[in-house]
Amino acid sequence: MPAIVLVAEAHAETLLDEFGRYARDYELHAVHSCAEALEVTETIRAGGGTVALFVSDSVLPDAPILAAFAKWREVVPTARRVVAAPYARFLEDAPGLRGAMAAGKFDAYLLMPRGQRDEEFHHAITDLLSDWGSTVPDPEVVAVKIVGSPTAALTLAIRDFLDRMGMPSRVYAPDSEVAGLVREQHPDVVGPTQILALHRPPVVVSSVKEVATLLFGAPTGIDVDGVVDVAVVGGGPAGLATAVYAASEGLSTVVLEAEAIGGQAGTSSMIRNYLGFPRGISGMRLAQRARNQALRFGTRFLTGHEVQSLQAGADGEPHVVRADGGEVLARSVVIASGVTYRKLRVEPIEELVGLGVYYGAAMTAAREMEGQDVYVVGGGNSAGQAAVHLAKFARSVTIVVRRSDLGETMSAYLVGEIVNNSRISVRTWTAVVDGGGDGHLEWLTLQDVRSGEQVRVPAYGLFLLLGAEPHCEWLPACVARDERGFVLTGRDVPQDQWADGVPPPSLATTTPGVFAVGDIRSGSMKRVAAASGEGASVVPLVHAWLAPQPE
Repeated sequence: MPAIVLVAEAHAETLLDEFGRYARDYELHAVHSCAEALEVTETIRAGGGTVALFVSDSVLPDAPILAAFAKWREVVPTARRVVAAPYARFLEDAPGLRGAMAAGKFDAYLLMPRGQRDEEFHHAITDLLSDWGSTVPDPEVVAVKIVGSPTAALTLAIRDFLDRMGMPSRVYAPDSEVAGLVREQHPDVVGPTQILALHRPPVVVSSVKEVATLLFGAPTGIDVDGVVDVAVVGGGPAGLATAVYAASEGLSTVVLEAEAIGGQAGTSSMIRNYLGFPRGISGMRLAQRARNQALRFGTRFLTGHEVQSLQAGADGEPHVVRADGGEVLARSVVIASGVTYRKLRVEPIEELVGLGVYYGAAMTAAREMEGQDVYVVGGGNSAGQAAVHLAKFARSVTIVVRRSDLGETMSAYLVGEIVNNSRISVRTWTAVVDGGGDGHLEWLTLQDVRSGEQVRVPAYGLFLLLGAEPHCEWLPACVARDERGFVLTGRDVPQDQWADGVPPPSLATTTPGVFAVGDIRSGSMKRVAAASGEGASVVPLVHAWLAPQPE
């Protein structure tokens, strides 16, 4: 059972009483000093347990609070950390602590409850515990059991997909007792690949796509009646926002997503600058909440099926969106297919993708990095978020960038978190030029881009977040794109393609009834909030397109 450690010289018993509601699911330990907290934490770890949350008064008798958090993080880097200040000191201590919170030294600054049923306080606590529970331990309640090698590329890919879909899973080795029981109860289930048990007869799968089909059905297996008002291609923030606003305004809406809902943003371990979430929110949680919101309004999701082509409708005919195995007819189409991470194009490293090398944050793989040396390539916010998350598990995390510093491309709050994390270092003016290992990544060669000097370093994990390449090769030629392949909209469309000398509406493409939002759109900001805003903004344009034309 995970533990919550409550630390306060004068208020420990008060906190213990307040946290009594968690006693069924967590061990509660109330102590009076930093040293006592360290002692009880070591005892918990020696017994095979772990600490999920430290809650501390803002002043301790034997250490400054920030120094205490640093010591506790060295022992349990995955634990969430909260300051619960008494009312008498809450405002007084705030100026000195809020900056440290912004730098990632702790997770929340709360007013200690002054009475019963302080649900605002406990909402913050349960959010943090939920975030801890979804990223650190094996889940208590399992939706999917996977029998396969825990380090196999396919196992990690399947588990990553399930994590991003909000479906807790657990992996059992082929020689485990659970695997033997599955085979004993179902002798007809055999295969060298993965076996999935979903509280039904288990099945053998050999790809993530098969898992998606098993869970959500193929397009041909989902009844999409007639012609829908809006087909949204892509389930990232832009596509999800489009779905929420379109469906809430009465438009029949279908979302087609090739991978897991959330897109690249869905792999972010913690987005701290998204409006309305002061303690941050993981990309997966943000995506799943948006998906559930869209479902409540009637949106239909076709997940795990890549769109292969778009046939633009002419003379009032509907557009045809073709996926592998099915098609959707739509009066309007919103392209929100996003971008993919640019390839490193170092052949020995490409051969190890899924075997220690990952494109994207790969939150599931982070758990496999415990005690290892890990490298992150990229200087954007996604790379910074990945590094901070990996530092909760890995022995060391090194960010590799070709530039002189991170501040040119990364938000200041993330730079601050990185600077204040002793497990993270940054190598500027550096590129990864080689790597290898026997069935798994073991080493990398780093090169100074100015001098050409190379050095070989041990590495167990390499996470590549190299910037954006458009994902729109499936679009017809009538949808204009810029020289990099991003979709042109509004006034960015060349004048020779304007209709009657008038540019298309701001988010409309060169094909009537086809719109583009989010990262796929030329000139977009490549930020979650901006993508969500475009998803909402496109719906009035869709309404205008669908409205009957005056005679």
